[in-house]
Amino acid sequence: MTGDTRRPHTGRRRNEAARRAILDVAVELLGRTDDAPVTIDTIAAAAGVGKQTIYRWWPSKGAVLLEAMAERAGHDIPVPDTGTLRGDLDEFLTATFRRAGMRLTATVLRHSMAEAQRDQHAREQMRAFVGARRDVLRGVLARARDRGEIAPDADLDLIVDQAYGVLWYRILTGHAPLGDADASRLARALSDQAAATLTP
Repeated sequence: MTGDTRRPHTGRRRNEAARRAILDVAVELLGRTDDAPVTIDTIAAAAGVGKQTIYRWWPSKGAVLLEAMAERAGHDIPVPDTGTLRGDLDEFLTATFRRAGMRLTATVLRHSMAEAQRDQHAREQMRAFVGARRDVLRGVLARARDRGEIAPDADLDLIVDQAYGVLWYRILTGHAPLGDADASRLARALSDQAAATLTP
């Protein structure tokens, strides 16, 4: 799609087809291997919309990326319910690491985090995105606590920090991949740590 095939003006009310096109091409542009800069102009041209259409709906490029990332995370990573903490952590972390470890997703995550450091709107959306993903994992842990697998006073937020800390550290530094085996080992370590809180 090119800038010559612009969609009809939609005003402030979002046209779903245009919104979807903008989010999809923003991710696709970041996934290119030519290192060409991704800007509001290039996103608008590729999506076939006017630049002002994007600015009516999002305050910055970072905000576009964060919305695209949040949508994909919600669709791609289901909430497990295996009946055990280790099983739930294994399934959740494996799916999360597998998705985040894909080249395109990792690129979007790195760019989004960079945008969040310099753009207030992107920073606010990054906090919302991270908070939503944390809430999902915290819910898995809370359910395990209700089953008696974790002590009532266990620090669930610290466990969540450790899980996502590994993910973001590897994405941002690139020192190691995010593999299924790594996710399983982390799930085992965290479930063992959580179970240890039951020991007097």
